[in-house]
Amino acid sequence: MKLISWNVNGFRACLNKGFEQFFKDTDADFFCIQETKMQPEQASFEAEGYHQYWYSAEKKGYSGTAIFAKHEPISVKYGLGIEEHDREGRAITLEYDDFYLLCVYTPNAQRELARLDYRMKWEDSLRNYIKSLDEKKPVIYCGDLNVAHEEIDLKNPKTNHFSAGFSDEERGKFTELLQSGFCDTFRTLYPEKVEYSWWSYMYHAREKNVGWRIDYFVVSERIMDKVKDSRIFTEIMGSDHCPVGLEIGL
Repeated sequence: MKLISWNVNGFRACLNKGFEQFFKDTDADFFCIQETKMQPEQASFEAEGYHQYWYSAEKKGYSGTAIFAKHEPISVKYGLGIEEHDREGRAITLEYDDFYLLCVYTPNAQRELARLDYRMKWEDSLRNYIKSLDEKKPVIYCGDLNVAHEEIDLKNPKTNHFSAGFSDEERGKFTELLQSGFCDTFRTLYPEKVEYSWWSYMYHAREKNVGWRIDYFVVSERIMDKVKDSRIFTEIMGSDHCPVGLEIGL
């Protein structure tokens, strides 16, 4: 089974930058996207053979997630079921016989960590939600998680120590999640591999590969042995993020 996750930084814009070709070429069972920045009726995309699930933010042109799935789920849930967190279209859960698939666009803590307190509440709520799913069946959790977990996950860890996405608090919450029975698939398979999934549009960061790894596939520990590969498609353009992928024998 093949899964792709991509923060497209505006689905309509990405459609004009090669999204459709990559979508067809990968022929994934599940294609999850974040930061759609649109309502479903605002773009025309024929995804033949796929069921489509869209979750837009109340605020127009902001946030949003979507999943294209070849397999129809048993159930679909939009959000976490907590009003405070469910206004920005940040989480979709599909339930299948053997697993849950959760696509998430994690809130950014913003400059000078202005939204860090909210981010901490989100992290606790999300962790509790994922653990509740995991009690029933294994979870595949993917998306732009807006955190570089370890120093190896960004080019300049020292100068970014207190930046959004690399604060001690955000990294600590990701550690808590992993310690709750989950695995960062890429880092588990490739402990010393240096690859990034996001680059600033400024200072020719992508050209120079001054990046961050903030896009993930995380799975329940008990299915990590079924993971065949976890990869980062650094060559794929179209957004300030590149896609990440998972192959798993489920």
